[in-house]
Amino acid sequence: MISSPGIHRETRLGFSRSLWQTDIPMTTPANLYEDRILILDFGSQYTQLIARRVRELGVYSEIWNWNVSEETIKEFNPKGIILSGGPESLTEENPPLAAEAIFNLGVPVLGIYYGMQSMARQLGGEVSSSETSEFGHAKIKRTTQGGLLHYLFDDRTDDGFLTLNVWMSHGDKVSVLPPNFEVIASTDACPIAAMAHKKKPWFGLQFHPEVTHTIQGKQIFEQFIVSYCKCQSLWTAANIKEEIISRVREQVGHDKVLLALSGGVDSTVLAAILSES
Repeated sequence: MISSPGIHRETRLGFSRSLWQTDIPMTTPANLYEDRILILDFGSQYTQLIARRVRELGVYSEIWNWNVSEETIKEFNPKGIILSGGPESLTEENPPLAAEAIFNLGVPVLGIYYGMQSMARQLGGEVSSSETSEFGHAKIKRTTQGGLLHYLFDDRTDDGFLTLNVWMSHGDKVSVLPPNFEVIASTDACPIAAMAHKKKPWFGLQFHPEVTHTIQGKQIFEQFIVSYCKCQSLWTAANIKEEIISRVREQVGHDKVLLALSGGVDSTVLAAILSES
């Protein structure tokens, strides 16, 4: 399990855990970790970028392996779940699949690349090898109004379709939609370039919104995390700083702290925190 803010190391101040760990009681008014996004990693080289996009929106996230148990997911209690891309193929035997529980939690789910394909497979759709693979810049056409891509476009075709410039990556593709899903974007080589459930906040994107080549990528994440997951932008540097200072005051009280300052980043930041505590 990879924690986005996770600095897991002991200090020489007598703390048995890092000040960043979430199991330490908080005294700040707002719980910065209450609104949280779970990212299930299928091995994509871009998974850390997904976490970064979530953090840039001021929301806490953690990256876990795709095969994490249902009990652990429920205990984490995410406001939304993102399924990352990955190098595997749904056309092979026993491909990686996320726990079925994620579709029973009542939270929004976003599948990206392989994550979209695994979602389609698990919910009753079909995935097949594509006759024409796409890797790199692509222009997708929006086929519906509203939803995850609402208001988002980079250009317009002569026949009136709104288009988005994205970074596409696929050798396989969703060939049959799961029941109650609809196509929300397409390309000539990939007719189901993006899909959405007609009633539930479940979405799949064959392209990568986390890379800068997808121009509206930040806005897509914002639509998902803020509009659908209803997360507040509380996990900011300023709020994290105030929370850490509050924890130090609670743990140290009126005692004195002896700090051996090496001049490195960790000890220098700790010195700055202590000076304000």
